Amino acid sequence: MKIDVVSLFPQMVQSVLEHGILKRAIKNGILSVHLHQLREFAADQHRTVDDYPYGGGAGMILKPEPIFKAVESLRPKVDSRIIFFTPQGQRLDQRLVEILSLEKHLILICGRYKGIDERVRFKLVTDEISVGDYVLSGGEIAAQILIDTIGRVLPSAIGDYQSAQDDSFSQDLLDHPHYTRPAEFRGMRVPEILLSGHHQRIQQWRYQKSLDRTNQRRPDLAYIHTIGNVREEGRTSDDETK
Repeated sequence: MKIDVVSLFPQMVQSVLEHGILKRAIKNGILSVHLHQLREFAADQHRTVDDYPYGGGAGMILKPEPIFKAVESLRPKVDSRIIFFTPQGQRLDQRLVEILSLEKHLILICGRYKGIDERVRFKLVTDEISVGDYVLSGGEIAAQILIDTIGRVLPSAIGDYQSAQDDSFSQDLLDHPHYTRPAEFRGMRVPEILLSGHHQRIQQWRYQKSLDRTNQRRPDLAYIHTIGNVREEGRTSDDETK
């Protein structure tokens, strides 16, 4: 997968690429990330990329010309997805991450100041994504989040791919509790079932704990998980009657 990032502060995004899973994925050729300084596409000698909003008001707006030039220089194909980060966008969740991880090319536009010229959103942007109901200083942190979440679900990015598949949200459930050595610490023991070596019972225990935790902390996800199971059972019943 190839990801291009257009930003006023590309060095912010660079830092997340130099460690852990992303560093390994890039080194192994599973992922390529290219950072582009928006000011390099400005038309004037001062490399101006923002201006006052028409109609008045506080704040500055990113101009359309440098953004258009930056994106067009990356030669996006018909199937390239051009993403702009905004609180007005679709909420990023694990399902969207997995969908985007199947794409060949993503272009991420990191906004700054009050926003970007609406014509960029109208003509260039294919997806608007929000990482939460709050306002960041710019899109760079959101880009870091998206790159990291995508990078870790790419095949071979993690040594044990099943580990990523078992994470919270992967099955519309929160993750189950985890334990490691020692078996007892300050009077707290690891549940005996995890020491039993009975893999089927351990899987059942983990599923139940995931379900319990989701019901307690994210009942909205528990509802989605239940509906998904009902639909799956319905499809199975239909197949058996054919």
